Amino acid sequence: MKVPVIPRFILLGAVAFFTAACSTPVLSPQPRPNPPNPGANPGAVLEAPAALKMNNVAPVPRALVQAVGGYANFRAMRLADWHPQGHGLLVGFERDGRVQLHQVESAGAPLRPLTRANEPTRSGSYVPAQPNLVVFERDSGGDEAARIYRIDLASGTETALTESGRRYGLGPFNQAGSAFFATSVPLDRSTGGSTLERANSAVTTEVLRIDPVAGSGKVIVALPGTGWVVNDVSVDERSLLLMRYRSATDAELWLLDIGQDPIGTPRRMLPREGEPAAYYGEALFAFDGSIFVVTDRNGEFRQLTRFDPRSGSLDALTGDVPWDVDRLDRSVDRRTFAIITNEGGLGVPRVVDAASRAISTIASPAGASVIAVRLAPDAHRLAIAFTSSSSPSSVSVIDLATRSTTPWASADTAGIDTSRFGATEIFSWDSFDGQRVSGLITRPNAQRFRGKRPVLIDIHGGPEAQARLGFLGRDNYLVNELGIAVIRPNVRGSSGFGKSFLALDDGRKREDSVKDIGSLLEWIATQPGLDASHVAVTGGSYGGYMVHAVAVHYSARIRAAVAVVGISHFVSFLEHTETYRRDLRRAEYGDERDPQMRVFLDSISPLTNAGRIKVPLFVLHGRNDPRVPVAEAEQIVRTVSANGVTVWSMIADNEGHGFAKKENVDYAFYARVLFLRRYLLDGD
Repeated sequence: MKVPVIPRFILLGAVAFFTAACSTPVLSPQPRPNPPNPGANPGAVLEAPAALKMNNVAPVPRALVQAVGGYANFRAMRLADWHPQGHGLLVGFERDGRVQLHQVESAGAPLRPLTRANEPTRSGSYVPAQPNLVVFERDSGGDEAARIYRIDLASGTETALTESGRRYGLGPFNQAGSAFFATSVPLDRSTGGSTLERANSAVTTEVLRIDPVAGSGKVIVALPGTGWVVNDVSVDERSLLLMRYRSATDAELWLLDIGQDPIGTPRRMLPREGEPAAYYGEALFAFDGSIFVVTDRNGEFRQLTRFDPRSGSLDALTGDVPWDVDRLDRSVDRRTFAIITNEGGLGVPRVVDAASRAISTIASPAGASVIAVRLAPDAHRLAIAFTSSSSPSSVSVIDLATRSTTPWASADTAGIDTSRFGATEIFSWDSFDGQRVSGLITRPNAQRFRGKRPVLIDIHGGPEAQARLGFLGRDNYLVNELGIAVIRPNVRGSSGFGKSFLALDDGRKREDSVKDIGSLLEWIATQPGLDASHVAVTGGSYGGYMVHAVAVHYSARIRAAVAVVGISHFVSFLEHTETYRRDLRRAEYGDERDPQMRVFLDSISPLTNAGRIKVPLFVLHGRNDPRVPVAEAEQIVRTVSANGVTVWSMIADNEGHGFAKKENVDYAFYARVLFLRRYLLDGD
């Protein structure tokens, strides 16, 4: 059963709308050949994709494309769903430069392509009542205005189940598997400003019941505001379990009675009246009507708990595990649950018996971090997606009786021997105020690269996210071929380290996280194998803001900065991000409508302080980004360039919050390598 996951606001990019009706042959995931040798014309350059609008970006030599080779061609397996009869798995895998849905019928069987579009299709669900149908979301050009589609696996015909012009979210199926519930929110197109808010319109979230077989659906209720997600449906389909997300530390559990006509208003179950705010999410009904819910109410970390709506009891099940529970899945009979505990950035799978409440840890492949779990319909097997320093995500199936593990669908490493990639290490340092902060470091091979190594600090987005153990993708080229050490810090405000740590950057404490990077620069200077005189920073989304801010405060201590879909001014960002996201972001950054907060947000914004940026800057953005509008990139590029500082810029007309199309991702990576070679490594 597919369970919707609450977004952590770090996810880059989006899926897109492009209808493609076709039958496709079965294929095996074959490694791509390396790009052709430029041969007699070594000075030739790679033609840039037409969608990329660039300024000052150096031409990409084909010799660089050849040198990068397979590093640009890693392909991961994404676990989506079990076949309703347990006959196979639905997975996401890149084909023709786009992630598309595939079916794998047994361990090691060839992939059968299902969707084929000019936009990515990353996830979906079988229709349990008719497994020849799959439903999924897709948007257009990264605009996140997702629609919901159905594909007939026999004919390959796709049918839109929702209209355009709104943002739809695919939710859970009823117990019969004949209908699913979805949410829908209005759009105001962020680049045009907060038109809905300015018009004083009451923004609502619609909940729909959709019959994917008949292709029909109807709105059953409109809920006030945004942040609503349908988590589950009761066995008798009389109740919906809802979550309302307000912030990373404030999310509520609601119950909506849909068994009456007319449908009433939802009832908040947690937190109860008079109780402090806490996080309640990833909630699912158990066989006995109790609710398994993840919450941080009773401590620093998000624990799996059992809530009895009749008695009101809330009992912790993972209280002896001092880490967050961040994934939850359930068997069809509602008696077995699967979770992932985030243990210092390593994903550990566990299985929970709903009746006895017994929890057992499931052994995963050595050195691997599990990132997704799906229980088979009969609950006898557990599918896992896992990654490691030496491999993109692959999918295996674990027999829960024998605990034997069988590989099902492996990642494509493009012919590169990834076993030689060095392991990522966890390290920590004391920040400016004594707060202990940690991060991940991947070092070049000391035998191949002698002496102190240059450093790239890669700051995650969110900010409610976490740099976790796993595969570095294309950045392995920077480590293994250019000898750059990559550090991924988890500055204050990162998830995974308790709710107190998560709140350390809220509101007026925003720049304390920037000071964490200043302390990291001091730590680098104490390390004999790292070169503190050659440091660059990069990051996406909130990490892009951090890049700008680090360049403001520490230009004298870094060589270059690369900002991807980054915030440059908090006030303009909050005023122009999509309406359905605005209040969620105000809870994190502050409300720009408050005059004093507005002055503060303006004072700390990189655009306000752009005159202090003295290092070369590379700015990348998607023109269709609804989260951080492209104007955030355009205004920082314009201002820093006017100050006489070198600025490269790359705007993709067909992308959103991050690049998702392979031709764009590849070219952006080649350009980033050129930028780092020139400004971090002191050469072309």
